[in-house]
Amino acid sequence: MRECAALGHQSHEEERPRAAIFLISLGLVAAGVAAYHNSFAGPFVFDDLLAIRDNPTLASLGWSALVPPAGTGLTVEGRPLLNFSFALNRAVSGQAVWSYHAVNFAIHLAATLALFGLLHRTLRLPAIPDAWRRQALPLGAATALLWGVHPVQTESVTYLVQRAESLMGMFFLLAFYGFVRGAVDQAARWHGLTVAACYAAALSKEVAVAIPVLVLFYDRAVLSGGFRAAWQARGRLHAALFGSWILVAALVAASGSRGSTVGFGSKVAWADYAWTQIEAIAQYLRLVFWPSPLIFDYGVAWLRPSWTLLPSAVVIFALVVGTAVALVRWPKCGLLGLWFLAMLAPTSLIPGNRQTIAEHRLYLSLTAPLLAGGAVVFLGLGARRAVALTTLLAAGMVLLVIRRNADYRSDIILYADTVAKRPGNGFAYYNLGKALAEAGQVARAVAAYREAVRLVPDLRAVHYNLGNALAALGEHAEAVLAFERALAVDPRQAPARYNLGNSLVALGRRVEAREQFAAAVRLEADFVDARANLAGVLLDLGEFDRAAAELAEVLRRDARSASARFNLAQVHRACGRLEEARAELERALQCDPGFAPARAALQSWASPNSRLMATPR
Repeated sequence: MRECAALGHQSHEEERPRAAIFLISLGLVAAGVAAYHNSFAGPFVFDDLLAIRDNPTLASLGWSALVPPAGTGLTVEGRPLLNFSFALNRAVSGQAVWSYHAVNFAIHLAATLALFGLLHRTLRLPAIPDAWRRQALPLGAATALLWGVHPVQTESVTYLVQRAESLMGMFFLLAFYGFVRGAVDQAARWHGLTVAACYAAALSKEVAVAIPVLVLFYDRAVLSGGFRAAWQARGRLHAALFGSWILVAALVAASGSRGSTVGFGSKVAWADYAWTQIEAIAQYLRLVFWPSPLIFDYGVAWLRPSWTLLPSAVVIFALVVGTAVALVRWPKCGLLGLWFLAMLAPTSLIPGNRQTIAEHRLYLSLTAPLLAGGAVVFLGLGARRAVALTTLLAAGMVLLVIRRNADYRSDIILYADTVAKRPGNGFAYYNLGKALAEAGQVARAVAAYREAVRLVPDLRAVHYNLGNALAALGEHAEAVLAFERALAVDPRQAPARYNLGNSLVALGRRVEAREQFAAAVRLEADFVDARANLAGVLLDLGEFDRAAAELAEVLRRDARSASARFNLAQVHRACGRLEEARAELERALQCDPGFAPARAALQSWASPNSRLMATPR
């Protein structure tokens, strides 16, 4: 209680430089605007497409917006507040991206200001050494500035779906800010903010589990001086924060293995994943001080123990051991190491099968090394020179962020940049191929798909999309081979069998096509196009009864299918039922008055020798 009284006395005794704080805050906002002004037109890319653009739960602001899709591995899964924030965007701008980017930027800006407030107030606490306390305002401002415009943050700001990281980070920092304000000002309302922000962070991303631990260690290191004293002073608050683990556990249980992509349901051995994290954490440390190259998708590289990992392993081992020792002997320094490691722990300890390295995971961890490095610079150079150096670094970082934002102008640019920097990433080549195909650059898409096939031959989607691209180019013989490889990986792909059937028809191999269309129908009884094309092939092969049965099923599911009625008319005519054939042609024209084959048939079928020609759906 004596400590709290001292803190309260400090808060009233020392006049805060409000004008300076206001000007610094304006400067942080201006720097953020300068860095991200060209990010607002970036389209939906990669996970944005399924998690935002095609997410059916965003259609309204009702209860469904708080229940994101489950079992698919989407970024919004198990994160109801994140999902709801995207529903708000859709209500404002539909599929137009500007409002999504505006909210992402506003969240990051709020997080930057919260970080400045947290650092400034922390560095002014009595437990902080005098040398640091004298630099509280410039050091806090410099750290927040570099954090806000650091190029590694672009993935969490410009890549829309990674609002998951920045939203959680904003609430994370607000929770800490409220904790410090509550302790210094002895005001319960600020601790109310702490609890509310902690639970909001938990509803945004699972990494929020670090909040209760870090708050407790923070309390012990810079406020109370010990765990027992911290618990005696603020035990109910700490208990309320740890209660957020129940919420996180419930959300994780509900989402399971996130579509078999995370956790032990991902079928990745923990040891295998742990080796990849040696490279990952070493990469994160390097990016703090040299943020280049920035890579959108690092792909999957399963590493094994080797001498090449030794330098990274030594650095990480030293960091972990050093943090553990410092937490005992120098708690304030140890707190920085714990902050860095704790923010990475959930994604570095829980195995996954897709993203072994991701720059957005550094979002909050970045704070600790920037603060430590800034303290060294300020104490070594003095405030004036340190501020000048910080301004120069920030200006360079702003330019790098602007340049990086330009890579998000289109998914083609983004993935071309990715494969140039990570040429062994088959997933990036696959996604580049998809982007090129959607843009109509099919020949370039084929080249990208072929490279993806070479790098990840077991990924069925690569073979399937390669087949589609080859078929679009009229290279049906190669398309058949691609579809067959896709089916070798997963035989239960109805679309692959359907498209394989279409290429076989193009090659005149109708008997084989019949089997593929039939297999597609067996896999998906409501696959109307496959059933219609099966009927067309049966008609070409003279199997009129089977063709009629399939066409009847098509019409039962889609009574206005003009092509199905036209083919059924051909069946009737081949069987000598001319009046029924004419009636079906007339019905086809009623369904689609512009359906030229039916109109031409009505005029030409006066000749009994006119040729049958099946019309695909």
